[in-house]
Amino acid sequence: MTPIAGTSLPTTVSVALCTHNGARYLAEQVRSICAQHDCLPLEIVLSDDASTDAGVAVARDTLAACGMAGRIALTVFENRPPLGVVRNFQQAVSACRGELIALCDQDDVWHAGRLARMAAEFAARPDLLLLHSDAQLVDGRLQPLGQTLFQGLEARPDEIASIRRGDALAVLMHRNLVTGATTVFRRRLLEVALPFPPEWVHDEWLAALAAATGRMDVIDAPLIDYRQHGANQIGARRMTLGEKVRKALAPRGDKHAKRVHRMRLLQERLSSLGPAVPPSAHALVSQKLRHLQFRAGLPGARPLRWAPVLRHALQGDYGRYDRGWQAVVQDLLEAG
Repeated sequence: MTPIAGTSLPTTVSVALCTHNGARYLAEQVRSICAQHDCLPLEIVLSDDASTDAGVAVARDTLAACGMAGRIALTVFENRPPLGVVRNFQQAVSACRGELIALCDQDDVWHAGRLARMAAEFAARPDLLLLHSDAQLVDGRLQPLGQTLFQGLEARPDEIASIRRGDALAVLMHRNLVTGATTVFRRRLLEVALPFPPEWVHDEWLAALAAATGRMDVIDAPLIDYRQHGANQIGARRMTLGEKVRKALAPRGDKHAKRVHRMRLLQERLSSLGPAVPPSAHALVSQKLRHLQFRAGLPGARPLRWAPVLRHALQGDYGRYDRGWQAVVQDLLEAG
């Protein structure tokens, strides 16, 4: 149990580290965890998903080389067959014992003082359930790519401001800005978030449950180096104009039906939680669901979509529950 900088309150932090053939970069990540001297984690729970490399040995050896083998506990799960990203993280976080859980990817590098800064926010704010941050985008050699994660996501200042003033769920009903590699959350959030539905990415699901049942916040500063090397299971970069156009013209397929199903799963989970969820959260999710159902029900023929799409755009639905003009253009132009 390590005192948090700036407060007399102790806390414990677990690191949920998921790996899959990550030996190439894993030592740098583990060293950056060991370097969190002002808030050393209680443990690392490493859940390895059927790797064929020596990643688990790299993690053990790096802990020992840093002199942390006796100070940071290491719990290892080795999955045969693989669980997949979402279930792998579910296994890791379920085994964590700390009051706070830091999600951790195998190929990133934490900045010095990262855990202390985030843990201090939780110590000062008992209602805070989840906290995430910006990240510096870097290449495979940790060379800066010239933009941050939020810049790559085209996060707007008003979205960041809305999260900070307590309107995080409204932002999430517009789009997700939470990346697991930057996230720390209270372990008690798992009481409402488990099990993770396979249709949701774990970080989006945790953020939605945190915003609906408590308080979620953001630090608008890079606290990790977020490596983009072409083999990321989940990465982040800004789409080019050409990519946006191709996406807008792509066939509709069943993507809208899948989004409706995902939102229904969230609605059902919130309904099962009773008074833990305020009416305003239920209303936001219901409104988002109605918008997704509208998009899913649009006719296949493009000319028949123009009137209803423009009507909903003028009502502000695309701005509140989607990517604004980008979603409008997509609904007008994508192939039926």
